[in-house]
Amino acid sequence: MPDMLVPLYDLPESRALEDQVKNAGVSCRPAESYERLKVLEFVRGHWPSWLDEAAAAFSHVPPTMHIAVEEGQLIGFAAYNATRPDYFGPTGVIEVKRKKGVGSLLLVRSLQSLAGQGYAYAIIGGVNGPEAFYEKAVGAMVIPGSETGIYGNNVNASTTT
Repeated sequence: MPDMLVPLYDLPESRALEDQVKNAGVSCRPAESYERLKVLEFVRGHWPSWLDEAAAAFSHVPPTMHIAVEEGQLIGFAAYNATRPDYFGPTGVIEVKRKKGVGSLLLVRSLQSLAGQGYAYAIIGGVNGPEAFYEKAVGAMVIPGSETGIYGNNVNASTTT
């Protein structure tokens, strides 16, 4: 799973995505600290292996996460500065709501937040599958030699002593 690099000084405009998502009845916005438990329950229910990183986004004030909400229900999230400074992810949109611009908007808004903090580039860590999505959405490129990245030496939760 390689890492990808995104130039933040050349991000796409988000207005058309915002309109598309809003017209579909979805609100994308920053997560609030008081939503921590609901968001973490959502992540645990859909992507349990990302729970620690999602929780880390709530260690910041304000949280370093954007969420997508439809009719009062979470349908997606995107964290940044959670795994490491200047890292995007983890991120997820429930399967039935994909291909509607929600994931793209969460991505762009998160990267805009990183750019607003002064970063010129961002790292998408450990991309598992959607490389073409990131290339198309924000011009991300694979970082050569990054296949193991920071996740290469993690603790295996199934190991017992």
